[in-house]
Amino acid sequence: MSEWKEYKFSDFALVNPSVKIEKREEISFVEMKDLEDGKRYCEPNQYRLLSGGSRFQNGDTLFARITPCLENGKICQVRKLKNNVGFGSTEFHVFRGKENISESNFVFYLSRWSEVRDHAEKNFDGTSGRQRVPKQAFDDLILTLPPLLEQRAIASILSCLDDKIDLLHRQNQTLEKMAETLFRQWFVEEAKEDWPMVIIGDFLKTNQKTISKNYSFTEIKYLDTSSLNRGLIGVLQVLNLKEAPSRAQRLVLHNDVLISTVRPDQRHYGIIKNPDKNLVVSTGFCVITCDKIDPHFIYLLLTNNEMTDYLHSIAEGSTSTYPSLKPSDIEKLEFQLPPKKMLDDFAEYCDITWKKIDTNQNQIRTLEKLRDTLLPKLMSGEVKVEV
Repeated sequence: MSEWKEYKFSDFALVNPSVKIEKREEISFVEMKDLEDGKRYCEPNQYRLLSGGSRFQNGDTLFARITPCLENGKICQVRKLKNNVGFGSTEFHVFRGKENISESNFVFYLSRWSEVRDHAEKNFDGTSGRQRVPKQAFDDLILTLPPLLEQRAIASILSCLDDKIDLLHRQNQTLEKMAETLFRQWFVEEAKEDWPMVIIGDFLKTNQKTISKNYSFTEIKYLDTSSLNRGLIGVLQVLNLKEAPSRAQRLVLHNDVLISTVRPDQRHYGIIKNPDKNLVVSTGFCVITCDKIDPHFIYLLLTNNEMTDYLHSIAEGSTSTYPSLKPSDIEKLEFQLPPKKMLDDFAEYCDITWKKIDTNQNQIRTLEKLRDTLLPKLMSGEVKVEV
């Protein structure tokens, strides 16, 4: 490490660099919810007229500066911005490589290193629950870092792993989209008037199993609502049961469907496959066990765009602090029951599809573990790379 040098983070990388944006048309806008832990890239999902907020360009790193978003790993590299520029939440710090000193891809991985994240979290400022990392905190972070050529080599290794992870995620999105398309064709567009109208609660049970005094595990893997997005399970928290949050109560079975009861439009839903015996999920989920119908049918019935909008409208009419559903709201839903042969054929198709998705998910977890093991070793110089 003889060529590695000591830097202040704010001298090594540009922090909140200026970005010139023309006001003549709508601009790519990135929200906090567009960032997901474990995913390298985030992309804009909407366009807005320019107003206040952070500004950035393609390749910049968006670093959540507010609790609990930073602790939840909302650190991503932005891409696919219209005209190469965009703006977003005021709760982002923006990092970029500095000419002749640092490379933007390396800066992204550096910002995910625990040395940087832990320093940021130790410098939270403000009232409890709304604490933020001030820009000045990065003036106090001293790191020993490699020269440009070695930065590029390190970023290339980690990028190869992330590119494979991204490919597998996109394959899974395609597989699920194909199942959604078939569901819509068979059970919406080609639905018959003589199919009977039935109540969904007659085909499933909700929130069947919770932790009791006889629960045998002292260590649990905990799935919070924020770690399940559009069918994708993120990082599970490994916790001592006695120190787990009070919401860590629900137990799940293979093929159970999870839907967050708070703000359904945020799409915290998924279907559980082969869960670990000590998996516990938040009481913020409605856990749906399908004992009389294929769970994939119910999953796609409850998560299509029209149903999500309808469930959110019910949630907004609740008297809770936040828009929220009750399990009974789901149980009272009605749908047209297709013939058994169609349901059986669809179940067979979905079983094959989700086995492929599950295989890809297992490979994703393996690659993520390798990446997350390598990252600190490469950043610290413990593992050297050929330049």
